[in-house]
Formats: sequence, structure tokens, C-alpha cells
Amino acid sequence: MVKATIETLTIALSGAEVYADLALPPDAAGLVVFAHGSGSSRHSPRNRAVAAHLNEAGFGTLLLDLLTEAEEARDAWTGELRFDIGLLTGRLVDTLDWLAAWPRTQGLPLGLFGASTGAAAALGAAAARPDLVRAVVSRGGRPDLAAEALPRVRAPVLLIVGGHDDVVIELNRDAGRLMTAPHELVIVPGAGHLFEEPGALERVAELAARWFRNHLI
Repeated sequence: MVKATIETLTIALSGAEVYADLALPPDAAGLVVFAHGSGSSRHSPRNRAVAAHLNEAGFGTLLLDLLTEAEEARDAWTGELRFDIGLLTGRLVDTLDWLAAWPRTQGLPLGLFGASTGAAAALGAAAARPDLVRAVVSRGGRPDLAAEALPRVRAPVLLIVGGHDDVVIELNRDAGRLMTAPHELVIVPGAGHLFEEPGALERVAELAARWFRNHLI
């Protein structure tokens, strides 16, 4: 398989310009858009590792900054924008619309991978664009922050939580009860919220690749 090269894009959304790193293998089976979590960015080593695994599995990936550089600097001090789920969801929806119209990605099945608060944005976007989003994966996510949108999600959802992340496990269980779409909660034994333990992130990547193979293609 030819290795996908990474290129940085500037995407003009309504009211903002954001950056994204695109890796698009030849004959990609689909494109997975990453929505990063609290205080993170497209440079997150954890999401980049999962994205690399998905690239090897034949999927394109778009690691997206939902905040502008100025907003990221502000959020580093205040922490307020990372929890503005409405803002993050709106920008993710705009990005999905942009990808659906862009000639290089037009027609590709679209999936979403959200981490922490980014998972809430991913689920909100899936509810807003059921015709575009075919599958969602959440890693250590806060789906509870998108509670009103959960019953409207149609795409199959995989919720991955670390076995030591007790509070988030319960939040994901509660969220699952609000979903009408097919969904599954997988608890990775011995893993914490950031999946920094040996083998934990590899397990996340394997689970995500399997979910997108089963539901995105």
C-alpha cells in the first residue's frame, strides 16, 4: 500500500479559518474526521497515532483544529471555548459540508472520531448531518455534553472508555441509554482517561479501525 502523505489545509468556515492535517491514501475507503478534546489540537500524539493506524487500514483522515490560533491562545488561559459544544459542533458541521463539496473528498463515506469534549461535537454533528456521517467513534468521550442530540444520531456509535476512568464510564453508560442508533460501549481494562498505558492506545486504534470497516465502507 502506498503511504499517505500529510498535507496541511486551511479551511474557511463561517466566521473562522481553521487548520487541518489531511492524509488521503490512494483509493481511500472513506474519510475519518478527528474532533480533538479539551485543550488539545490536531498535533495530539494520541490522535495522530490512531490516525496513522487508520491510514494503514486504507482510510483517509482529517485531523481538525476546531478553534483558530487566536482562540486556542485564549482558551489556554480561560478554558472556556473547549466546553463551548455549540461552537465546536457548528464548525464540525461546516467542515463536513465543505468535505462533501470539495472535489478531492466529494463522495467519500465520512466518519467521525471524537476525543473528550470533541466526542460531544462529533455526536452533535452526526445528529445534524445524518445523511453525511456514517459512523462515529468516541475515545474517552463526554457524550453527555451532547445529550439533547443523542436521540437524533442515526450513525452507529462506538464508545471507548478506559477501565480506570470510572466517572466517564458512567457518563457513557447514561449516554448510551439516550441513543436510538446502534451503539456499543467498550471498556479497555487497565487504561486511564488518556490511554497512556502500554498497549491501551493500540487497542483503541484496533477497535476504531474495526468499527469503521464494519460501518463506514
